[in-house]
Amino acid sequence: MAVSQRRANLRACLIPMLLLTACAGNQSLFLPDFRDWEIRKKVLQEMDEWEFSGRIGVSAGTEGFNGKFWWRQDGTVFRARISGPLGVGTIFINGNKRELTLTDRDGEVIELEDAEVDLRERYGWTIPVSSLRYWALGVPDPNSPSSEELGANGLLSALTQREWGVTIAEYRDGGGQPMPRRLTAVDDDIKVRLVIDSWAFR
Repeated sequence: MAVSQRRANLRACLIPMLLLTACAGNQSLFLPDFRDWEIRKKVLQEMDEWEFSGRIGVSAGTEGFNGKFWWRQDGTVFRARISGPLGVGTIFINGNKRELTLTDRDGEVIELEDAEVDLRERYGWTIPVSSLRYWALGVPDPNSPSSEELGANGLLSALTQREWGVTIAEYRDGGGQPMPRRLTAVDDDIKVRLVIDSWAFR
């Protein structure tokens, strides 16, 4: 199904549950209160216009850093900015279903065959690029098997997927709905800690 058709179907299902409010001249989408986990999971997995900003900490063996992190999802296209890694500066990772590119601090654009492997080889650390767009929303990646654990609040608290162990320690309001605030993803010696300060849905 085309992205535009999928988006139309999703919004048709949510109206009139969704409330739109103007924010700084743009339309900011307020999500309904999803009481059922399966409904919440399906809707958030299909959300494809949103962004968040926050902080990231990564450790991998003897390598690691703390910095600022921003992610924007527009359909199948995403843009991510990581600022602050020691000796790296600000890097950008852009991708869609066909290609992934990294733009380093010098402006050089590099095509990535496998973002997670290529980042590790280039910088000594990596992040779960292909699934992070889903995990950050507090849902599993629909493209691979997973084991989910819900907390007493009915929200995702732990997840095992693609050999990564993910825990969500805190939720906070984002677009009128509880959204992950503190998330940790671990795979062998790699540990990614994410603190999300703000959400915007469109």
